[in-house]
Amino acid sequence: MNKKVFLLLITAVSALGGLLFGYDTGVINGAQFYLSKYFELNDALKGWVVGSALLGCFIGAIIAGPLSIKIGRKYSLIISAVLFTLSAWGSGLPSIFPETVSVLVFFRIIGGLGIGIASMNAPMYIAEIAPSAIRGKMVTYYQLAIVIGFFVVFLATYFIGNNLSEAENIQFGWRRMFWSELIPSCLFLLLLFFVPKSPRWLALKGNNEEALIVLTKIHGQEQASKEILEIQDSFKTSNDGSKVNYFSRIILGIILIGTTLSILQQFTGINAVLYYGADIFEKALGFGKEDILLQQILLAFVNLVFTFVAMFTVDKFGRKPLIYIGSLGMIVGFLLLGISLQQQSVGFISLLGVLIFIGSFALSMGPVVWVLLSEMFPNKIRSVAMSIAVAAQWAANYVVSQSFPIVMGSDVNNSTTWNGSLPYFIFIVFIGLIVVVTYKYVPETKGKSLEELEDIWK
Repeated sequence: MNKKVFLLLITAVSALGGLLFGYDTGVINGAQFYLSKYFELNDALKGWVVGSALLGCFIGAIIAGPLSIKIGRKYSLIISAVLFTLSAWGSGLPSIFPETVSVLVFFRIIGGLGIGIASMNAPMYIAEIAPSAIRGKMVTYYQLAIVIGFFVVFLATYFIGNNLSEAENIQFGWRRMFWSELIPSCLFLLLLFFVPKSPRWLALKGNNEEALIVLTKIHGQEQASKEILEIQDSFKTSNDGSKVNYFSRIILGIILIGTTLSILQQFTGINAVLYYGADIFEKALGFGKEDILLQQILLAFVNLVFTFVAMFTVDKFGRKPLIYIGSLGMIVGFLLLGISLQQQSVGFISLLGVLIFIGSFALSMGPVVWVLLSEMFPNKIRSVAMSIAVAAQWAANYVVSQSFPIVMGSDVNNSTTWNGSLPYFIFIVFIGLIVVVTYKYVPETKGKSLEELEDIWK
């Protein structure tokens, strides 16, 4: 098989973990309206059902590091695929299970575990197999898959729900929405058995011959021979019997930089817009219920288009320029939204602000953070460091998703001073912080091998 085709195929299979990430986190948004009526949930229980998966995501990301070291990236992804499949099946509450909220939450947490494990291992696996010249583009396939997952699940839940009456949706439509995830999750599970193990994990375990075989299939004999020597050299210090000191100044500093960048990705407010998009359009922007579907499709479309833009520019322009450009766009977008809300002149400018923000995020912090996290950490600490950074990202996601509606409903936000605009000005402050952190602490990783990048920190 042509090596370029081989690389693309195994990247696409790995990126399915991102699609299921997007699908699993998005399916609850379509199903919750009907299952809430079925179980007669109050606001607190509804929030627990919707947010419970984030608990699983956090735990999954924490265990993903040790798991990835022990059994490798490939088998970690297989475990995540099994968890996705179990969650999709169980969340629909088949007749063998009691129809209780507790059982539903249990399977949502199972799905969250799968997301947490996949969200660390999939981009890391792609980074470890990709040539340095196109590594950014390859890892961006993961973010593209997340966006596609959100878009596909939105369409799937819409078409399932649209073909049933409200009573049918309340009775069994929401079950079908969950079960629709069985198609991509089973496909992901099956295809993973045909991808190779990560050559860098194989080298970590001392299987250099097998690592060379994988590298040769991807890069060709000459480049593979050169790369295996670089990989072996990078592991010498970690394989000499000494333990890695994660509290040393250099290693702790690297982890703190990656973790800060990961947290700031969530503090842009992206998931506040995605999770509460309908509420924003209806309450903050004054759109009617009949307009919300169109606005949500528009958000998903803009997100998708600008993710493609990032994919084809991240290896050309570099990681840091995209963050600067995207941060400027996000600030402009939220300024348009915030000022229009503050001045009580909601309308086209408000919607334009949201779309500029979404496009700018999709161009920058969405894909670029995954690229940087997958490549900035040295080989010997990559699994643990990325596990910490991704776990922190899920914790930040939870903080934003829980605090956003509280701030939105606060007396201060709804005073005549802010008129509902306060959260967006808070997000602008954090976006400004992204620019400072990127400028001072984040290295440019474009075009360098994973082993070459280790020299940046020395």
